[in-house]
Amino acid sequence: MYNPTVARLTYRALLGRRRALILCALPALLIVISIAVRAFTGLDDKVAADLLGGFALATMVPLIGVIAGTGAIGPEIDDGSIVYLLSKPVKRPTIIMTKLTVAIAVTMVFSAIPTLIAGYILNGNGQQIAVAYTVAALIASVAYSALFLLLGTVSRHAVVFGLVYALIWESLFGSLVDGAKTLSVQQWSLALAQKIAGEGYVDATVGLPTAVILLVTVTVGATVYAGQKLRRLTLAGEE
Repeated sequence: MYNPTVARLTYRALLGRRRALILCALPALLIVISIAVRAFTGLDDKVAADLLGGFALATMVPLIGVIAGTGAIGPEIDDGSIVYLLSKPVKRPTIIMTKLTVAIAVTMVFSAIPTLIAGYILNGNGQQIAVAYTVAALIASVAYSALFLLLGTVSRHAVVFGLVYALIWESLFGSLVDGAKTLSVQQWSLALAQKIAGEGYVDATVGLPTAVILLVTVTVGATVYAGQKLRRLTLAGEE
């Protein structure tokens, strides 16, 4: 279910100069803000939790997921170069799983690692806050990558839809409307962070069992459906 050649091509597409600069911008901003906050406020567990939850998990992780998930396959479909890949003797589920693996790896590296570093800068992992939000970022990276890879497979406007979900649904409705919180990857990952961090520092509106079920369902469902859409695209090209 993993093809090294497909993976190499996907890494090359995602880590090109332009995308690499975009991927580095948000983590760099998080680190700079963390240094400034620590310098001005000192060691404060509540401030650390608020910054990691409000910026790292709520903004940085989904945006990087959009870039990595849609960029893993969307540009190839848009410019038609996917036809050359589909003409090779590589199973379609293998293509999807390989691209998903690459998208997950890129999202994790550019979101979870900076989150951990920022957490240690802010409060030295007091109350396990840095580790809690790092685990949340790792788990969210998987779900976001699968979800946005699916968007890249089914729509030519995947980036727009991904940004709408990340910035409007999760950041706006997800923070204001109770029903929307249940359908938020951010809230699902927060349920895991809440289990790890000290009491009162992470607030999740979704229970841990529900969060795990929804994370697995969305990840597996999006991956399977993306494979089906890619198979139909193959048939259309062959016809």
